[in-house]
Amino acid sequence: MTSLSVGVVLCLTGWITLYTLLCNTNGSRGFEWNCRLVTLLHGILAVCITAYIGYVEGPWPFTHPGTKNTPLQITAMVISLGYFIFDMGWCVYFRTEGPVMLVHHTMSILGILLTLSLGESGIESCAVIFASEITNPLLQARWFLRQLGRYESLTGEAVDVLFVVLFVFMRIVVGGRMLYCELISPWPRFIIKCEGVAMYVLSWVFMVDIGRFAFRKSQSKYRRWRNQHRSAAVNRHDGKTD
Repeated sequence: MTSLSVGVVLCLTGWITLYTLLCNTNGSRGFEWNCRLVTLLHGILAVCITAYIGYVEGPWPFTHPGTKNTPLQITAMVISLGYFIFDMGWCVYFRTEGPVMLVHHTMSILGILLTLSLGESGIESCAVIFASEITNPLLQARWFLRQLGRYESLTGEAVDVLFVVLFVFMRIVVGGRMLYCELISPWPRFIIKCEGVAMYVLSWVFMVDIGRFAFRKSQSKYRRWRNQHRSAAVNRHDGKTD
């Protein structure tokens, strides 16, 4: 546990150092811009490592939950734990996130700590990290497009659609299958299963928010299309009258 604690402290220090360097070299962009750059980097790094763990190194999380943690799994969890602690502190200090996101960060931190302390179920934790972070680059791209004034474009539409589709598939469909395999397996401990249920419920909370966003956006697009259609009809009518 001492070596794990040292690893977490080193990773946390690394993320803080990276953020500080970005703020010093890219200060004109603001604190949140640079924090989101760190978030983007973590998302890409976490997805690459956990994808390799799940698809190459193994074991397959759907068939072997509750297995002993491997060195690479521990590395992936320690890196992400350091990042989540950094981001949690940043969000609390700058008060940029609501309670749902803070609960998500808290549960992620506690879940990784639990898996590291037990020494097992690392493959499930890495699968959750993969599913959680694979949509992260799209989420950050959406924010950056807004800041650059390019969100209301075909690129912005593509990012939104891809984000919603990927979130539903990974968090709800694949996540539901993963939770089912976790619950019916005799190997994972009961507390790990409870953590899995809690994370899946939280995914549905996010899903409700995303559904509301998609509904509002589709309604707004429909109203704009209807107004444009009416304007075109009026212009055609006026042209015939002239």
